[in-house]
Amino acid sequence: MKINVFTIALYAVAGFFLAFSFFKDKRKTRAALLKAWKAFENILPQLLGVFLLISLSLAYLEPETVGRFLGERSGWLGVAIAAVAGAVTLIPAFVAFPTAALLLRGGAGLMQMAAFVSTLMMVGVVTAPLEIKYFGKKLTLARNALAFAFSFAIAWVVGLVAR
Repeated sequence: MKINVFTIALYAVAGFFLAFSFFKDKRKTRAALLKAWKAFENILPQLLGVFLLISLSLAYLEPETVGRFLGERSGWLGVAIAAVAGAVTLIPAFVAFPTAALLLRGGAGLMQMAAFVSTLMMVGVVTAPLEIKYFGKKLTLARNALAFAFSFAIAWVVGLVAR
């Protein structure tokens, strides 16, 4: 197992500030930790569900299958498939990046994952009805269309940098 010094340093800094906070005001620190734990409990089912779905998919799909649809050789069709998948999927950002990492290990390409993550973050097909309610149909459709197109630009840049 490779130990990442930067990760250890971040944990040490977080631990230091947690201890500092605890000594400064125990009651507020306990309340903050309890609030953070409750937020974690609310997010955990969603997180586990997505990880389970991706893990099972990668376990049962051959890397060649993932590679065929989302691999580097899938080209712009793979980018489009990944972009559509990201646009219609509603998962939080902290789940998106580990999901993309799992897919990369399973044979997906960098351009495809760039499109997947960028549409996941910027395009909201599932949340569009709520957005339409507050911003109107024209603005919502324009924003989502521009974000979808921009995800292809992001994939293209990632493809250039990755070469």
